[in-house]
Amino acid sequence: MAGRGTTATMALERAKIPFTLHEYAHDPRHESYGTEASEALGVSPDRVFKTLVAEVDGALVTGVVPVGAQLDLKALAAACGGKKAAMAQVTAAERATGYVAGGISPVGQRKRLPVVVDHSFGSACRTEVGLSRSRGQSRGDLPG
Repeated sequence: MAGRGTTATMALERAKIPFTLHEYAHDPRHESYGTEASEALGVSPDRVFKTLVAEVDGALVTGVVPVGAQLDLKALAAACGGKKAAMAQVTAAERATGYVAGGISPVGQRKRLPVVVDHSFGSACRTEVGLSRSRGQSRGDLPG
């Protein structure tokens, strides 16, 4: 994989975190990037995670939840010690992370945002998270 990595895969390699990359062709007509990844890879939606960027009391924060779930903004605010959370503007999320919406990864972000991960992430022996620079082009297995 050396020489052909994304920002996320290069960060994982530098940290010596093992991963397996799975690539698939993105269909721009698909309604949900996460559901598309789940279907394309033949993996249950509760094992594929999406990365969302929100603002907690004005500061950007990354939330990682299963693709079939919604980000609980109240719980995110509480986890960050804040009072109020709302989804970030797409342009702010893209600028801070260096990724395009639909392809944001919790790994290798341009600006290191705090990351809050759903409790179900740790219960899987293997999980799928976005590791690409663009929408849906690749997902990676990370050990749970």
